Amino acid sequence: MASEQSHLVNNKPNIIVMMVDDLGYSDLGCYGGEIKTPNIDALGYKGLRFTQMYNGARCCPSRAALLTGLHPHQAGIGQMTADLGVPSYQGYLRDGCVTIAEVLKTAGYRTMISGKWHVAGSWDNRNRDQWVLGDKKHPMPKQRGFDRSFGLLNAADSFWNPKSLILEDILIDVESKDFHMTDAIGDHAIDQIEEAVDLNMPFFQYIAFTAPHWPLHAWEDDIVKYEGKYMEGYDAIRTSRHEQQKGLGVVDDKWEISPRDSDAPAWEDVQNKEYEDIRMAAYCAMVEQVDRTVGRIIDSLKKTNQYENTVIMFLSDNGGCAELFQEDTDWPDPSQWETSLTLDGEPVRVGDIPEVRPGPDTTFQAVELPWANVSDAPFRLFKRWVHEGGISTPFIVHWPNGIDRTGILHNPMHIIDISATCYDIAGAKYPKEHHDTEITPLEGESFLQAIKGQELKRDRPITVEHEGNRGIRIGDWKLVAEWDKPWELYNITEDRTEQNDLIEGEKERANNLERQYFEWAERAEVLDWPVDPNVIAKRLKGEHAHISQHRAAIDGGWK
Repeated sequence: MASEQSHLVNNKPNIIVMMVDDLGYSDLGCYGGEIKTPNIDALGYKGLRFTQMYNGARCCPSRAALLTGLHPHQAGIGQMTADLGVPSYQGYLRDGCVTIAEVLKTAGYRTMISGKWHVAGSWDNRNRDQWVLGDKKHPMPKQRGFDRSFGLLNAADSFWNPKSLILEDILIDVESKDFHMTDAIGDHAIDQIEEAVDLNMPFFQYIAFTAPHWPLHAWEDDIVKYEGKYMEGYDAIRTSRHEQQKGLGVVDDKWEISPRDSDAPAWEDVQNKEYEDIRMAAYCAMVEQVDRTVGRIIDSLKKTNQYENTVIMFLSDNGGCAELFQEDTDWPDPSQWETSLTLDGEPVRVGDIPEVRPGPDTTFQAVELPWANVSDAPFRLFKRWVHEGGISTPFIVHWPNGIDRTGILHNPMHIIDISATCYDIAGAKYPKEHHDTEITPLEGESFLQAIKGQELKRDRPITVEHEGNRGIRIGDWKLVAEWDKPWELYNITEDRTEQNDLIEGEKERANNLERQYFEWAERAEVLDWPVDPNVIAKRLKGEHAHISQHRAAIDGGWK
């Protein structure tokens, strides 16, 4: 039973960082969406909503950046969790970095994780019996500073019967048919909070939801709430969200909404509108379930008298996800998900099959590009790209004891700034060495001043690179490019939806930004893509709809 009194060491605030997976910029109600997210919205309306927080464009690079305050390459995860043979692309956290948990432990904090880990090498469900947890290439949460751990090792997994589930760094199996990963993350988060309070310790908690990342696994009662609501089609929902965003002050009235992505069909050309509607309904159900879980966690903070003295930060790891499964392509081999079974031993049908209703444990489906385009409104592109749709995240900071106002802040910030801010809040010192290893200097900058209502100007450029997609923002200007395509230049203050490329008239400015980008890239150990000449991201079904597992030989053969 948790203590009824708030009596923290040195009155230090608790810190909770909540990260959701593949949530787009416009999905939350307080950022213009129609999905019911009252608990998260309340955090936003009672706290601060930031409109220009940038993430790392993809799941594990963002997580590495968040946890270490370094650029993903400096932390060892320059691409994904595959080992590409060089330290900056080794696929697991490097020795020369420290996590938020490792630093905050030195400041007297209890440290906990509930949710997705995904910074510890690759995990394939087809060879689960060969997994080795905790070796050099597969560091576990407790090895990187967490006192308590529950979560998922893999990039994604079944919500009903995940195969990469760990508890206290030990692989476990699901035993109950009532299990759902989102609910379980909340259950363990609450248990961890109550334990920390009983121990009379301030705590840092990293709650890494796996939703709404595919597969579309949700309770049927939640899905039916949204069924039929998306028959208006992609453009109508995007336009509605954009109008709501302008009314809320989340986006500037002068920014035109980006056109529907070229890979997304016009709604009138969609053959199976009912299937598109139900896919989006399942996605919404997953988001609503996250919100409900956030509400339960908030209730636990209030019950234990920790609510007022707890900093809650909420964000997404990247933009909406345009991925599809190899089962929906001409890929010759089934994915690892095809070999998974339900708890009852039933086979799982992988792929976006119109006659199969998403949600149950026998399915494994994705929302795909057209709805990801809706999630990222009003911006261009998606997860993996570094145009605004790929790297812009809702970002909420709620702290009753530390914030004396509410509102919207437009300060440009980067995900690497979160750890620096946590250290500032906790009074923790970032080390020069850890376990006799020299540590890479902290790249992030604290934004505590902005939280406290003071003027904040970020000193360093905001830079992002992922799989050759690259960008740098300094002040009003952003230089950005897709892999193997030329640079584009935008005045983000005037045109954040990146509609008017100004590079032809601003050659000198573009050259200066390019020079600074490459100076950063050299320091951050960014290599030319593809790092491994035998591995390349293969695009399918157009320019931006792409396969979720994309290891392919350059000559077109499969690997």
